[in-house]
Amino acid sequence: MDMLWSGWGDPAKAAPLPGTVTGLLRDLLGVTPREHGPAALEDIAVPASPLTDEARRALAACLDDPAHLRTDAATRVRHTRGKSTPDLLRIRAGEVDDIPAAVLLPGTHDEVLAVLRVCAEHQVAAVPFGGGTSVVGGLAPERTTFVALDLRRMDALFGLDEVSRTATLQPGLRAPHAEALLNERGFTLGHFPQSYEWATIGGFAAARSSGQASAGYGRFDEMVLGLTVATPEGTWDAGRAPRSAAGPDLRQLVLGSEGALGVITSVTVRIRPLPQRRLYEGWRFASFEAGAAALRALAQDGPRPTVLRLSDETETFVGLAHPDRIGDAATDSAGCMAIVGYEGTEADTERCRAGAHRVLLAAGGECAGTEPGDRWAHGRYDAPYLRDALLDAGAFAETLETAAFWSALPELYRSVRQALTTTLTDAGTPPLVMCHISHVYENGASLYFTVVSAQGEDPVAHWAPAKHAANEAILAAGGTISHHHGVGTDHRDWYVREAGPLGIRVLQAAKAALDPAAVLNPGVLVPVHHP
Repeated sequence: MDMLWSGWGDPAKAAPLPGTVTGLLRDLLGVTPREHGPAALEDIAVPASPLTDEARRALAACLDDPAHLRTDAATRVRHTRGKSTPDLLRIRAGEVDDIPAAVLLPGTHDEVLAVLRVCAEHQVAAVPFGGGTSVVGGLAPERTTFVALDLRRMDALFGLDEVSRTATLQPGLRAPHAEALLNERGFTLGHFPQSYEWATIGGFAAARSSGQASAGYGRFDEMVLGLTVATPEGTWDAGRAPRSAAGPDLRQLVLGSEGALGVITSVTVRIRPLPQRRLYEGWRFASFEAGAAALRALAQDGPRPTVLRLSDETETFVGLAHPDRIGDAATDSAGCMAIVGYEGTEADTERCRAGAHRVLLAAGGECAGTEPGDRWAHGRYDAPYLRDALLDAGAFAETLETAAFWSALPELYRSVRQALTTTLTDAGTPPLVMCHISHVYENGASLYFTVVSAQGEDPVAHWAPAKHAANEAILAAGGTISHHHGVGTDHRDWYVREAGPLGIRVLQAAKAALDPAAVLNPGVLVPVHHP
C-alpha cells in the first residue's frame, strides 16, 4: 500500500477530531476552519516530465523492466517531498513545483549503480526514496530535474547469523516487514520510531533514526555493523567487524548522510532475542524538572529501562502522550507523566522494574500503574494521524526536536519554548507549545516539541519565522540542530554553523570523491557552495 499522498499513513486509520477538541482550538487558539479543503489528486496540474528522450531511454535500460520507470502524474505526486507540515500544506494546495521528473524502481544493487552512472552522465539528480517520511526537506533537492529512486523492490532479508546475532537487510524493507521476518527466527531489531509503520531500513540508516525503545536497544546507528552503498563512482562497502582500529570508522560517514553521498543498498545490523515480556507503566511527577532528574538518575546510574519518556506539564494536560485519548475528559492531567517500559526475560524485567521503582520513588515519582503505559503502547503511532486531523480542522501543527547535555537541557527547553511562543504570538497566532524527553543517555537527552496554533493567512510563510527562531534558539543554547529527524534542506544552514567551516569542507571533499557530478540529492545535508 502507498501512503496517503496528502497526509500520513493509511487513509482508513484517519479520524476527525472530537468536538471537544475543535471547540478548545476555537476558544483558546482562535482556530477556524479553512475555506477550502485539500485539492483532489486528479485535479493537480502536473507538468510534463522534463527528462529528455535520451535520458529516459538510458535510465529505462538500467532496469530489468522498462515499466519500472514511471512518469505518470499520480506516481510522481506521491513521490513529491516528504511529510512535514509545510510539505503537506503545499501538496494539499496542489503545489508541485518540485515534483520528480520520473520515479524509478530498481531491484538490485547493480541496477542502482547503473542508474547513478546515467544520472551523472545526463546531469539528472537522484533522490533515494524509502517510506517518504522525511520531515526536514530531505526529498526536495536543489535542482529542477531529478528522479526519485523508490527502493521498495529491494525488500529482502539477505541473511541472518544466529551465532553473531546479525542480520543483513535490503534498504526498501519497511520496518514492520523487517520485524516480522526477524520475529519468525526469534529475534527483534528493537527499533520502533513513530514512523515505524511506514519507514524503511535504508531510511533509518540514512537519517540516524532513533526509536522509542532507544534507552534499551540504542539508536539505529548504534545497531549498524556494515553497509553497502552505490555511488556514481562505484560500490562502497563499510564495516567488516563489530569494531575496528583500522582507521576512522567510515560507517559513520554513511550513517546520517541522507542520500547525499550514495544510495544505501544493504545494511547489516545487530539483532536481539525476542523479549519474553513487555511491560509499560506510567509515573507522575510534580514538575518537568523533577521528572527529568529522575530520568537522568536512571540513565546515569541505572537500572536503565527499555523505554523512558517524560511529557512536560502542557503535553500531559493536553494528553498528547496518548493521541487515541485526546479530548477524554476523564484523563488525569496533573503534573508530568512519564512512560517507563521494561522488556526482556521474565527475571530481567522484574529485576529492572524493582530497581527502577526504588529510583523513581526516591525522586518523588508516583506510580500510576500499567494503564497509562498500555495506552501509550496502543497509540504510540497515532500522532501523525492526529496532525492530519488538526490540519483538516484549520489548525497548524508541527514538531521539531533537538538534544543537549543534561546541564544545558533546562535552558534549551526554556529558550525554544520562548522563541516559538513569542514569534507566533507576535504574529497574531498564540500557540500551544508542548514538549517531551523521548531519548536519554548517560550524558544528556533529547527534547521533542509539538506546536499547535491557528494557521494564519499563508500557513507555510507564517511558520517560517517561528521555525527560524527555534533553530536559532537551539544553537544559542548549546543544542544540536537535529537529534533524529535529520538535516535535509530545512536544517542545512544551521548544520553548517554547527559543523563549522572545516567540518563542512571535509563533507564536501567526501562528496566530491563519491559524487563528482553532484547528482546525489544536491543541496541536502551538504551545501552546494563552500560556507
